[in-house]
Parts: sequence; C-alpha cells; structure tokens
Amino acid sequence: MTDIAPLRHFVSGVSELLMTVPNDDAEVSPLVLQAITLQLKRLIEHDDWLPEPFTRPHPQRYRQYLLYADALQRFSVVSFVWGPGQTTPVHDHGVWGLIGMLRGAETSQRWTQGDTFSPVGDATHLLPGDIEWLLPQEGDIHQVSNAFDDRVSISIHVYGANIGAVKRNVFDETGQRKAFISGYDNRFIPNLWDLSDNVVHAQEETAHA
Repeated sequence: MTDIAPLRHFVSGVSELLMTVPNDDAEVSPLVLQAITLQLKRLIEHDDWLPEPFTRPHPQRYRQYLLYADALQRFSVVSFVWGPGQTTPVHDHGVWGLIGMLRGAETSQRWTQGDTFSPVGDATHLLPGDIEWLLPQEGDIHQVSNAFDDRVSISIHVYGANIGAVKRNVFDETGQRKAFISGYDNRFIPNLWDLSDNVVHAQEETAHA
C-alpha cells in the first residue's frame, strides 16, 4: 500500500509557510518560495508515495490530477502525467508555480511576447529531482513536453492558487491568446488525513513489545 505521508507533510509545511503571507497578497517573497522549493525537493527525492490512480496517462493528451487544494485557495498541488511524446500548447499561469520532476523527464520551453512572439533561449531539460520556478512577473509563458517517446513522465506542480479554477491563456504561433480554465482529470483526491493506519501500527507494536 502506498504511504502518502510525504505528501501530507509537504502540504502541512507549505500551509505553515504561507501563513506568513497576507491573504490579499498574490505574490510571495523569494525567501518563502525558496523554503517551499526545499520542501518540494524533499518530496520528490523519493518516487514511492504517489498513489497509482494519479499516475495514469491518457492515450491522446497529458493529464492533470489534483492532489490537494488549500481551503483558502492559497495553493494547490497537482501531478502532471505525460504519455510518450505528449506536449502542452503554449500557455501561461497567472500565479507563481514550482515544477518538481518526479519520474521520467520533460522539456520546458519559455516564450516571450515582445515585438514578436517567439521562444526564449534554450529549452530547460528537467530530470528527477530538478525544480523549475514560474513567476508571472518574470514571464511565465511556456510549453512543456515529455522528453521521452517511449515512456511516461510525471512532474509534481505547486501553484499559488487553485490552478484548475484559474482563468489562463493558451497562445497560437502568432501570439494570439485564447482564455481557458483547465479543471482537473480526477473527481476524487487522495485522503491525506486518515491516520488510522498509524494508530493500528502503533497498537500492534505495543502489543508485541
């Protein structure tokens, strides 16, 4: 049975960190983001906590599974599952975000809207354990692809809102934007708060002591 305790600890840690951010402040400080990054780094160090229902690819498109949404909508945690060769359209986010690579690999290509709509620099190649920041104030338009044509890749994303409910934009090759709301691919989320197994194990250990 998958032990999702690492995800519970991560969610609790991010909640505590965001208690230092005013409720009406859409941005968080670099120090807070760095602290969240360290917690995400610890979460993705191990690839044994993500329940199997949130790892399933779709044959035609990538999937976005909600793992947790904060009650105050300060943040959400999502697993992105990429089938072989799958890619996103060019899109933005409108809120801060962190991408942590859990399994496989992906490429992230930044885009800019200047005199022309075009890619910026070389694509970033994310391997397990790598983390990328997305900040609207620094430009958060990008396109993400599974780096493999023969296997599934999974990344864990943290956003500064309930990202599935945020009105965002996709862009065509000319830079024309079209609004969208992504939603999620799952109707149910992991039960992070059932600690009964911990109690049962403790009682069993006490009985055999």
